[in-house]
Amino acid sequence: MDRTFTLAHLSDFHLSSLNKVKVRDLLNKRIFGYAKWRLRRRSEHSPEVLQALVRDLQITGPDHTVVTGDLTHLGLPVEFREARNILGSLGSPAKITVIPGNHDAYVRTDWNSTFDLWAEYMVSDGPFLRGEAGTDFQNTFPSLRIRGFVALVGVSTARPSGLFLAVGSVGQLQLRELERILAETGQQGLFRVLLIHHPPLRGTVSWRKRLTDGAALRLILARQGVELVLHGHAHRGSLGHVDTVIGEAPTFGVTSASALGRTTKRRARYHIYRLKKNPQGWEIVVSVRCYSPPSESFVEDTETRVVLHRPIA
Repeated sequence: MDRTFTLAHLSDFHLSSLNKVKVRDLLNKRIFGYAKWRLRRRSEHSPEVLQALVRDLQITGPDHTVVTGDLTHLGLPVEFREARNILGSLGSPAKITVIPGNHDAYVRTDWNSTFDLWAEYMVSDGPFLRGEAGTDFQNTFPSLRIRGFVALVGVSTARPSGLFLAVGSVGQLQLRELERILAETGQQGLFRVLLIHHPPLRGTVSWRKRLTDGAALRLILARQGVELVLHGHAHRGSLGHVDTVIGEAPTFGVTSASALGRTTKRRARYHIYRLKKNPQGWEIVVSVRCYSPPSESFVEDTETRVVLHRPIA
């Protein structure tokens, strides 16, 4: 097999239209998120930057695009509708895979007016549906979509958390199903990509933003193996490794897709992964594309090559 599969990775849109927000919508934790938006976030996250990214993706033309959460800022229905429009501009549900983030589940909300708008982008391929599609997180995640030799495995860590917290968790039900999915797709010799919002490696984010059951997740990855882990949440690029029974697997974090950036490192970026089998196992070439304010467009930033030494089927 010498075909290359190209996968684009975006995260953390933080889309919001808060100018017409109603007071009744803020009589909960959202009031603190609203205040943070007014004081800082509205000047940090730009819809124009996100539109430039959409235009760039139309040029780079990846085979598939994944979005690892926090498409909204306060989890309001109007924000879900805005995000749905952006997803529509990126491509069809068959070519876009979405998992939620903690901001999307900022408070408990009605599924039908929020996540149901993204259901086509979140649910598993038909043969892998476990229940009624897109009715709640339990029936939706973990998700499995197979594209060629690539298995896209989506996990939801989104849940409401307390004031000043942005923690997430996978939960026992998802963990059990995730172990089964990784085992079966591993036996099929597929390139397994785990999509998750919260970073699985400890120390990537602060305690108040952590993945509470990260240790349990890492144990499953260690037992069953995985080829690539993609996450958002930290709003900065990162590269780590998770230990597995078949060797280390790279873990990439990506910055916000809409950030003007208080520093250059925080400026909007997205990644394109070129996945290919090679004589040693798997080859991953990661191209990072960064927003350039002078040109109001995305330009190539860096490129990294990773080889996964794996038994060749």
